[in-house]
Amino acid sequence: MIAAPTSGSGKTTISVGIMELLTQKGYKVQPFKCGPDYIDTMFHRNACGRPSVNLDTFLASDNHVIDLYRFYGKEADICVVEGMMGMYDGFSRWEGSSAYIASLLDIPVLLIADAKSTSYSMAPLLKGFMTFSDKVRIMGVIFNKVGSLRHKAMLEEVCDDLGINALGFIPADRKIKNESRYLGLDFSKMTQKEDIAKLVARNVDIDKLLLLASSPLEDTSFTIKPDNRKVLIAANREAFSFIYNEHLAKWPNASFFTPDIDEEIDSDIDLLYLPGGYPEKYLQILSSCKKRRESIKRYADAGGKILAECGGMAYLCRSIINDRAEYEMCGVLPYSVSSKKADCKLSLGYRSLTLNGMKLRGHEFHYTHFKDAEPETVTQVFDAKGNKIPTQVIRVNNTIASYTHLYWGEQDIFNIF
Repeated sequence: MIAAPTSGSGKTTISVGIMELLTQKGYKVQPFKCGPDYIDTMFHRNACGRPSVNLDTFLASDNHVIDLYRFYGKEADICVVEGMMGMYDGFSRWEGSSAYIASLLDIPVLLIADAKSTSYSMAPLLKGFMTFSDKVRIMGVIFNKVGSLRHKAMLEEVCDDLGINALGFIPADRKIKNESRYLGLDFSKMTQKEDIAKLVARNVDIDKLLLLASSPLEDTSFTIKPDNRKVLIAANREAFSFIYNEHLAKWPNASFFTPDIDEEIDSDIDLLYLPGGYPEKYLQILSSCKKRRESIKRYADAGGKILAECGGMAYLCRSIINDRAEYEMCGVLPYSVSSKKADCKLSLGYRSLTLNGMKLRGHEFHYTHFKDAEPETVTQVFDAKGNKIPTQVIRVNNTIASYTHLYWGEQDIFNIF
């Protein structure tokens, strides 16, 4: 487990560097990501050449998370789990946090500590993380943003006094930086992985890290039960890209289409799935594909099953508006979505809801909002604390759409229709 005291410490950059370096050395590296994040998993896959699997104990049961870790890890030489937020930040105190998942899986934790503008003050901080819970094993620390050799020597004194393994000192390097977008890291530029791997190779004791991290992986009888129904999924690099690996694993016969190619969809399907992403970045080309949009509208009007999440829901609406113009979309839902800067407001958090008697969990993370007319919801949505949330779940015929990204790794999503 690679975790950190706070967000912004460099977890993703260093995790990708370690994954890339180990892959270069010939290891089969299985990446995982704590929490509901879709974007970091794209970095992981780019580095390891294997799908990264989300481990989230709000979206799924503890047993399911354990099964996923053992199932995907059994074919790998090394499992690397990137944490989320601060190490103990969970949906309820430490529940669901990186630390909770590390204890659940019984794996050691490598801390990434942002050492910028501090030296011996790291001692009480690290001491707290080392002793806070006897269920969590801290195997060592990598210091990030180390300013000089003198700074490094002062941090080494911290480790000597605490008895914690100093496994790396990453110098401050402005060239090695993942730019951020308004929904997270910018995954349109993933060419830096080799440079990050070189930085890790020069500044991290990778052999000692592997020695300390060595632990057996228990076997599991868990298998993925394939669903052979015909599912058509909108997918491209960014506009429709937020898809959990477990959903794809359940649908071995799924086919894919890109909404920015102007061809009619295949209507001989059991489900059309429109995941989230960044459609607001591609409004002109999406709007220009009239045959594609009209074929989706005909499929919906004929009673075809559609599940649309966040950006996929916006694509089904009458239009999407930005600061330049209003762009016609599929018209399945009689609403408009605004991505104007003046209308943007962050909605973020875990969500739970019930549809057709089926309890579902998911995550919401968006800035766009409905413009003018607000749709009615067919069910109440709650946050992780059980508070009512004004997120709408829309149903028109057999189209179900919401800003919530659902997780159904343990369920049959067809039961909501």
